[in-house]
Amino acid sequence: MRDRIRTLLAAGVLCGAFMAGSPLTAMASIGPGFTAGTYAASITSETVNINKSLDTEEVLLTAEAGNAYEVLEDMGGGWLKVRVNDTEGYLPMAENVQLEEVDAEELAQIQQEAIESSQSYRRQRLVDFALQFVGGRYMYGGTDPHVGVDCSGFTRYVLQYGAGVTLNRSSRGQASQGVPVSADQMQPGDLLFYGGSVNSIDHVAMYIGNGQVVHASTERTGIKTSPWNYRTPVRITNVLG
Repeated sequence: MRDRIRTLLAAGVLCGAFMAGSPLTAMASIGPGFTAGTYAASITSETVNINKSLDTEEVLLTAEAGNAYEVLEDMGGGWLKVRVNDTEGYLPMAENVQLEEVDAEELAQIQQEAIESSQSYRRQRLVDFALQFVGGRYMYGGTDPHVGVDCSGFTRYVLQYGAGVTLNRSSRGQASQGVPVSADQMQPGDLLFYGGSVNSIDHVAMYIGNGQVVHASTERTGIKTSPWNYRTPVRITNVLG
């Protein structure tokens, strides 16, 4: 479906006016007979804010051109309830939002893309959370990056408070959690373990993308970023699922 939306965008069909007979609906209620899961709302402008509720202007997500969302309910008054990642949001109907009736296959594709987007969004939020501590103090036995942490204290804190994932305290203990992945499979948020072997792990770092990790390195350098292969990792795990 995403390719179809992009084709319509390129043809100018979704820019406020569209050809007769098109299944698209603009700036109007879906009307009687609406069934959840039979419409997708596509974004045609650069960005549109999706709110957390109808009673607040607090933004849940800023949608971009080409994004498509499953419509859950026509709220009336120019608002649609849509599925956003693993929750719901409220999208204003306007010239920059168009509706398209979808079939089961297209709906499944939208739902799969939403899952992938949710996972990517969660991982990026975790990376952003971790990077705020760069420059912080390394302290052996430390568990709070606001005060000082060692390598496993850092990853444990970041995963707990940045993603709600509970890790063991030591780097060796953390290496026993999650699912092993290869270097070409790793994603932001995955953990890299270093040592002489898998039985003698002495350091852990978190992958942040672009070939970099963030870690509580040494007392001299503190919390920093490094190339992921500044040492050869003996194990890489996905603890986020």
